[in-house]
Parts: sequence; C-alpha cells; structure tokens
Amino acid sequence: MTTMTQTLTSLSRRVVGIAALSSLCLGAGLTTPAEAQEKIRWKVQATFNTGWPALGDPIARVSETLAAATDGRIQLKIFEPGKIVPPLEISPSISSGNLPAAYNYLAYDQGRIPSAVLFSAVPFGMEPWEYAAWWFEGEGHGLAEEIYAAHNIHPLLCSTIGPETAGWFRKPINDLSDLEGLKIRFSGLGGQVLNRIGASATLMAGGEIFAALEKGTLDATEYSMPAIDEVLGFHKIAKYNLFPGWHQPSTSTHLLINLDEWNNMSSSDQALFEMACTAATMRALTTGEALQGAQIKSFPDKGVTAAKLPDDVIQELKRVTLEVMTEEAEKDADFARVWESQKAFHADYQIWKELGYLPRDFN
Repeated sequence: MTTMTQTLTSLSRRVVGIAALSSLCLGAGLTTPAEAQEKIRWKVQATFNTGWPALGDPIARVSETLAAATDGRIQLKIFEPGKIVPPLEISPSISSGNLPAAYNYLAYDQGRIPSAVLFSAVPFGMEPWEYAAWWFEGEGHGLAEEIYAAHNIHPLLCSTIGPETAGWFRKPINDLSDLEGLKIRFSGLGGQVLNRIGASATLMAGGEIFAALEKGTLDATEYSMPAIDEVLGFHKIAKYNLFPGWHQPSTSTHLLINLDEWNNMSSSDQALFEMACTAATMRALTTGEALQGAQIKSFPDKGVTAAKLPDDVIQELKRVTLEVMTEEAEKDADFARVWESQKAFHADYQIWKELGYLPRDFN
C-alpha cells in the first residue's frame, strides 16, 4: 500500500508540475495589445520653438498625447529649431529617410515644391476655420498627400491659427509709397507681393530678426500673432504694429512623416497620429484666439501703437496679390490645382458665411 501511495503521489506531483510549466509557458507567450504592437521612438525636428503658444507648442501636445494614449509605446523626442537640420533642409531629410518626422511650415518647401506654400498661408486667403474645413472636409488633405507622396512624405495637419499682424514698423504706413524701398522681413507669397510694389522683402529665421532690426539691417518685420511677436521683442524697436494680416489670414503647420515609416505603421497607429494631430489643431486655434486681445491691450504701456492699414493700401495689395497668384499658377500645374480647389471651396463657403454669421460692423 505504501508503494502504491508513493507512486500516486509521484504521479500527482508530475502532473501538477507539467500543468504549472505549461501555464508559465502560455503566460509568457501572452501579451497585451499594446505590448504586441511595435514601439515607435522618433526624433522629430520642429520648425518653431515649442514654447511659442499655438504656433510652436502643438507638436509638444502631439508628443504628450501619443505617449499618454499608448502608455509610452509611442515616444516622439522633439528637437528645437535647427538642432538636427535647418528648416529648409527638413523635407529633403524626411524624403531620404534620414529623419523620420518633423513639424514643419510647408512654405519653406516653396523653392522645390511651389504648391507647398498654399498649404501654409495664402494672401487674402482662407481664415483658420475655413482652411480646416477645406483640409478635413474638402480636397485639402487629399491634394497635400498626393503632392507630398511624390517626395516620399505623408503630411498631417497639426496646427492652424488666426491671422498674423501686417508687421512691425518704425513709422506708420499711410499710403503705398511708404512701403517702397522698405527693408522688411516677410515670408512666402506675401514677400513676393511686397517686392513687386517696391519693397525689399527677405526671408529670415525668427531668432535672427530682432538683431537685424536692432542693427538697422531691417526697417520692419512680420512674423506671427502679437502674443508670439511679444516673445521675440519686436515692440522694443518697431513701435507701430499694423493690421490686418492680409498676407496670412491663417497660418497652418503640419507633421511630415517619411512615407515608408507611415506605410509600415499599423492602421491603429496611423489613426492615433491622425487623432493627436487633429486635437492639436483644435487647441492651436483656441490658444491663438484666446491670447491676442489681452496682448494688444498691453501695447500702450509699451509705447506701441496698434493701427490698421488704409483701405486703399489693402486694395492695392489685393490687386497685386492676384497678379502674383495668377503668374505662379501659370508656372506650376500643382499650384494651379490647389489654388483652384481653394477658390472653389471659398466660393461655396462665402455663401454660408454671409448669410449665417452676424455682420462684424457693430460695436
């Protein structure tokens, strides 16, 4: 009986041991959905300082959102402007695969992709909510994806904000002749317009502008909204901040991802990036709109005068803008396609805007 008991006990122990080992092996093979997906660890070059509200901080929001939503599985390390590559070299670096992603102002690609500027800012163009509607609901994202796919890049809208100021000037602008010969920092299509009317517009990185104003290399400058221009200190030298921002009724910035990296992602990860960027776009718009009134209210204490450009100056700028846009469209088929899409969307949107919204000519 003792022998039988010992045999049964030994057999029982072996069964329990095998069951335990099997359970351990199965447990080691099981992973949560988050663990099963590949980790993403990207260096991301930013075009704008991440401390700048609405213009620069959206990519920081994207990084934080993706890290929180995936419990750290997706981590983007954001590099401040110029830390990896300068702004004009961002897109080529992504195309080649040397850089997986960047938060970039597409107008900087204008030299190699003429239509790119239209996805960033257009003189007398769309206001931010209209641009967002064209991007998400109209042809915007499809056109951008098609044009940038030829450069092995996938674009996602990550920020759109309200108008910039028309610029910071040492003297008021009372008529068009006051712009002639003016050395001014201006970007994109707006710079081409000013050059045509006799100004001397040049593109310059944000961090270089103050020193150029101080030395007299520049007579005037534009850059962004008042709350961001405050950080750059333009008000210390140029005491006239003029409005409206005819050259950029809205400013949009995108997350550019190497197309091979994008295609290798799971559809769920692609959806996470899209959601994070869409959320960042909304917060950029709300942040930008929330800050400007209080900033302008602070002008008198700093000796700054806020003023509007004369109507006749604005009308002439609009006329010359049409000339520039028409000539650019004649030179590049993609530019023409994107501009026609924007004009068609605007025509339909304007019907709604004029009927649906209160007129803004009341106190």
